[in-house]
Formats: sequence, structure tokens, C-alpha cells
Amino acid sequence: MRSGAVFTIGHSTHDFATLVDLLRQHEITAVADVRSVPASRFTPQFNQRSIAPGLREAGIKYVFMGNELGARTDDASCYIDDTVQYRLLAKTPKFAEGIERLVTGARTERIAVMCTEGEPLDCHRTILVARVLSERDTTVDHIHGDGSIESHAAAMERLMEKFGLAEDDLFHTRAERLEAALLRQERRIAYVRENLHTTEEPGT
Repeated sequence: MRSGAVFTIGHSTHDFATLVDLLRQHEITAVADVRSVPASRFTPQFNQRSIAPGLREAGIKYVFMGNELGARTDDASCYIDDTVQYRLLAKTPKFAEGIERLVTGARTERIAVMCTEGEPLDCHRTILVARVLSERDTTVDHIHGDGSIESHAAAMERLMEKFGLAEDDLFHTRAERLEAALLRQERRIAYVRENLHTTEEPGT
């Protein structure tokens, strides 16, 4: 049976009220926070101790899922040359458990997967989490900062265009070109363990 849709959103540098407005605009009832480190010195309004009660006060449920679906896994088997590998992370039992929770939750809640970056393509919520959800036959839509919605399929087309891979290729299928684009973007944003002591990294 096809599950309900899942949305994604980046809190970016919005103020808290703007984030709530965006969520309400799309009738989001629950936020799944997939930041590995739910804190930032740049946007303290989105530290977990602030955003969790703030969302609940606004009538929106909050759950922290950074342990399951964050990009900074502590599983050493997911790293090559100190860089996290999304394909390996996606195969871990903990990640699979997180995906299952989202799929199940989407049957009764209108969920937004939240991370940091405003641009969906610059975040693991799109390149990793949304990709796996799509493979599970879950519809994924990305909420942009202006309130517009971009389907995951449209985001993937935009990603291929970014790397000059959108045009038909005699020697490569669309699936192969999309895979190549995803791998290139992953190399740009994937977490590197030598940055462990920073508070916020692209794709976290």
C-alpha cells in the first residue's frame, strides 16, 4: 500500500515565526528533525531546546531523528577516507529503522523532515533521506523558503541539470545519469570526520 506524502524543509536563517508559517501553509502536523547536531550558534532559535517546545506550542509535533537519519553517523563502517558514504549509511539498521518510522508516521501525520540548509539539493535530507523514501514508493515534496513546493522528481531533474546530465545520452540511461549526479552532489556535501568539532556543516 502506498504511504502518505512526506515533506522536507530547511530552517535556514528564518526567524521562528517564519518557519511556523511555512509549516502551517502546508498543513504540516509533525516535524522530524534529522540534524545530527540539533543546535547552532548562528540560528539559536532552532536549537532543540527552543524549537521543540516552540513547535509544540504552535500545535505541531516535534521528534528528534538525528540519531537515526542524521548525516554524521558514529558508525565507522559508513566512512571511507573519513568521509561518510550515503550508500553505506542507508544500509545500516538504525537508518532503516528511521525510514520505517517516517513511512509509518506519514500514514497518520503530515510530516516535514527538517534540516538546516534552505536549498534542498545542498542537504542530505534530499540526497539521502528523500531518495530512500522515494525508493520506498513514498511521495516526497520539498518546501522552499518562499513557500513554494518542488516535487522530489523535479528536484532530481534540477540536480541533473546542475551537472549537465539532464539531456538524453545514447550510452547512459536516465537512472545512470541520476546516480552520477547524486554521487557528485554527495561528494560536495557529505560529512567529513575531521570537521567533528564544528557546530554545523553542509548536509548535516
